[in-house]
Amino acid sequence: MPQGPVISSIQTMADVWDAYRRELEGVEDQVRKNLDSSVTLVNTVAAHILNSGGKRIRPLLLLLSAQLCGYAGRDHHQLGSLVEFIHTATLLHDDVVDDADLRRGRRTARKVWGNQISILVGDYLYSKAMCQVVEFRSQGINEVLAEACKKMAEGEVLQLYYNGNPAMPEADYLKVVEHKTAGLIAAACRMGAILADASEPQQDALFRFGQYLGIAFQVADDTLDYTANGDSLGKTLGQDLRQGKATLPLLHLLQHCSESDRQMIKDRMETRTLNDDDLTRLLHLMEDYGSITYALDRAQDYIAAAKRDLSSFEDSPAKRALSVAADYMVTRDR
Repeated sequence: MPQGPVISSIQTMADVWDAYRRELEGVEDQVRKNLDSSVTLVNTVAAHILNSGGKRIRPLLLLLSAQLCGYAGRDHHQLGSLVEFIHTATLLHDDVVDDADLRRGRRTARKVWGNQISILVGDYLYSKAMCQVVEFRSQGINEVLAEACKKMAEGEVLQLYYNGNPAMPEADYLKVVEHKTAGLIAAACRMGAILADASEPQQDALFRFGQYLGIAFQVADDTLDYTANGDSLGKTLGQDLRQGKATLPLLHLLQHCSESDRQMIKDRMETRTLNDDDLTRLLHLMEDYGSITYALDRAQDYIAAAKRDLSSFEDSPAKRALSVAADYMVTRDR
C-alpha cells in the first residue's frame, strides 16, 4: 500500500475520499473483475446495484484498518471487493423483504427483474464471496466473515419478528442493529487487522471500533428516515413506519407520548399506512418529546466509544481518517 497523506491534510470526509481514491479504485476494479458469472443476467442484476452510487464505506474501513496496523500488501483490494459483494447481497434481499421500490433514488432490482431474480442474485453474491475468501488461506478471515453472515441473517429474522409490533424493547432494536448492520462493518475492520498480522488486542479494538461505528451508522440512518430531505434520501420520508419498523426515535416517542398519540402510532404500524397529515403530526411529536435528539445523542455516544478504541494506536493518517469517518457516520445527510 503506498504511503498515505500527512495527518494534517485529513480534516473532512471529502479529504478522506480524496486521499484514498486510488485505493478505492483498486477495490472497484476488483469488484468488476469478480462479476464474471457465465450467466449474463447475474452480472447485469448485480451491476445494477453495485453501480448505484454506494459509498464503499466497508472496503474503506477495511483498508484503513489494515494501514493503521502497518499493512503494505495488495490483498485488501480483493478482500474489500468481497465485503462489498456480501453487503450488496444483503441489499438485494432487504429490498425483497421490505417490498422496496427505490434504493438510492433508483428502481430496485426487484422492481426491474422481480423478487425471485433478486433473491437468487443475492445468493450468488454471498456464495461468490465465500468461495473466493478461502483463497486467502486464513482461518481468521474465514471465521470472521462467516460469523458476520450468520449474524446478519439472525438480525433480519429478529427484525421481521418485531415487524408491526410497537412493543419492541430498545435492547432488541439495538440487537437487530448490531447484527444486521454493525456485524459486517466490524468484520471489515477486524479483517483489515488480520491482513496486517496485527496482535489480538489490536484486532479486538478494531472489531469493537467497527461495531460501535455500525450501530451509530444505523441509528443515524433510521433517524434520517424522519428528518432527511426526501429526494436525497432516495425514498419516501417515514418509510420505516409504513413498513411496520420500530426504530429508535419512534421507540423513544412511544415511551413518552400521550395514550391517544401512542394508539395512533400503533394503528399506523399495524396497518402499514401513513398519510401526509399523520407524518406531519408524528414529526411534531418527535420534536416536542425530543425523540430525534435522543436518537442522535445515542449515536454520538457510540461514536465516542468507537474513538476510544482507536486510542491505543499511534497517530497516523489512517487513524485520523478513521476518526473523521466515525464522525461522518452521524453527520452525513446522504
